[in-house]
Amino acid sequence: MIPNREEAFAILKEYNESEALLRHGLTVEGCMRHFGEAAGEDKELWGVVGLLHDVDYEKWPEQHCTKARELLEAKGVDESIIHAVQAHGWGLCSDVEPVTKLEKTLFAIDELTGLITAAAIMRPSKSVMDLELKSVKKKYKDKKFAAGVKREVIEQGAEMLGTSVDDLINGCIEGMRECAEVIGLKGEIIEG
Repeated sequence: MIPNREEAFAILKEYNESEALLRHGLTVEGCMRHFGEAAGEDKELWGVVGLLHDVDYEKWPEQHCTKARELLEAKGVDESIIHAVQAHGWGLCSDVEPVTKLEKTLFAIDELTGLITAAAIMRPSKSVMDLELKSVKKKYKDKKFAAGVKREVIEQGAEMLGTSVDDLINGCIEGMRECAEVIGLKGEIIEG
């Protein structure tokens, strides 16, 4: 079964109560929908994968990407989605390699969304709506900023996709703007 958005969100909420993790799932969903549409792919499917990618993280962090298979199989979720969820942790907590464009995109942007979220929160506007590439790049280069974000994973993902980190950043900003209200990053734009 390929769950629709509502079904996927219900599965995510069944195993995750943390507002931060739910918001992260929604953020990755928005970015994946954006990249899916830009690639001419099924943006609904890409969004569902984005929502479900951390389904096991809150309750089973030490089994992240492994426990997901069990949880999603029990719900009858299609193997393609399970493989994509497992592949986003490739080399970190999973030996499932990203193969499809969807899987490589999820691998590349998962970490990046955390850095962009942190950059947006630091702005006076607390918004992604006025966030620009140059601001994110400055933060990206500062290894102390969002220190937990694995830049090497983002760079490896960009390389797998045959794109630049700049293009990934721009795409994530666009995707996050499209869901800014839902993820709490619409903020207060101050007109200058």
